[in-house]
Amino acid sequence: MAGIYLDNAATTALDPEVFEAMKPYMLNHYGNPSSIHSHGREVRTAIEKSRRTIAELLNTSPSEIFFTSGGTEADNTALRCSIEQKGIKKVLTSKIEHHAVLHTLQHLEKCGQIELDFVTLDKNGSVELDALKDWLSKNPDSLVSLMHGNNEIGNILDIEEVGWLCKQYGVVFHSDTVQTMAHYNHDLQEIKAQHIVGAAHKFHGPKGVGFLYINNEHKIHPFIHGGAQERNMRGGTENVYGIVGLAKAMEIAYRDMEEHQNHIQGLKDRMIQKLKAKVEGVGFNGLCEDPDKSLYTVLNVCLPPSDMSDMLLFNLDIKGISASGGSACSSGSDVGSHVIAELGKASERPNVRFSFSKYNTAEEIDKAVDALAEIYEKKTVG
Repeated sequence: MAGIYLDNAATTALDPEVFEAMKPYMLNHYGNPSSIHSHGREVRTAIEKSRRTIAELLNTSPSEIFFTSGGTEADNTALRCSIEQKGIKKVLTSKIEHHAVLHTLQHLEKCGQIELDFVTLDKNGSVELDALKDWLSKNPDSLVSLMHGNNEIGNILDIEEVGWLCKQYGVVFHSDTVQTMAHYNHDLQEIKAQHIVGAAHKFHGPKGVGFLYINNEHKIHPFIHGGAQERNMRGGTENVYGIVGLAKAMEIAYRDMEEHQNHIQGLKDRMIQKLKAKVEGVGFNGLCEDPDKSLYTVLNVCLPPSDMSDMLLFNLDIKGISASGGSACSSGSDVGSHVIAELGKASERPNVRFSFSKYNTAEEIDKAVDALAEIYEKKTVG
């Protein structure tokens, strides 16, 4: 498809190398992995090999990796099963979490299962660790769910520090790591989380497959019943070629991580500088300009007031630029971004999330900036 794709936080293009790894399991190796005959056994072997690959990359045991349909199912499984089976009554999260976490916890609160609190955020949307410590000291036997990298503004949580704090106070720690998985190194011997999650389509793998890490010291019962698959943890026939693709995509991402980080951070820096030069009054939400505190893949741009704010994404699309106003998982909603609203940004200032991948080029960044500048040239409210 023609055009410039800058919405990689929503989903990424499938890596051809991943597709080649998946293809035999789409065409030739079609046995049910639960079958005991040779057709089933060869497919079961592929699943377990994939599990070992992911576990090795994350420095953990294969017995702690469970395959799911994606990040949303993984988040729901970790949160709902922990709360219901461990008798947890108090939960802390933030108001800028992905809806897979936020809506799940709000539903459980509405049903009377938990009391839900929200951690204090600073003006840029970062967690105030002193406030977190204070809450932890007052709420033993509770659960904390805080995402590693915000999918809209890109802020990065000090996941190791939060994990150690939760361990110190005996609190269950769950982190939605969908935006950082395979973009950063996750050493699960250093990250003291009971649960983290991944979704293959965020790092050039297939859609519809992900995984949940469950620490062996925090075992839970299944969320989806109906079969003995995934060592009795998730009913349903496994998405075999998806799992193979997930493992291959992670393997490639870890193999080439430093190269891709440098390339993509360079694109992000280039866009920041060119936007400042060509769009008067431009700003950046969260900690986007700080490479040490924000995702190198995400840039959330705050633009000047304009009489065409509501049509900005449409106008970019006409010019062949694919970007987002926020989480693609909330598309179709006219309420705007809950993350931007929580930051207190004026509604008349349009916000656009540009997100990058290894396939983007400097030329594409220049064209995207020129397109945005042209849209604004005669449209800015004076």
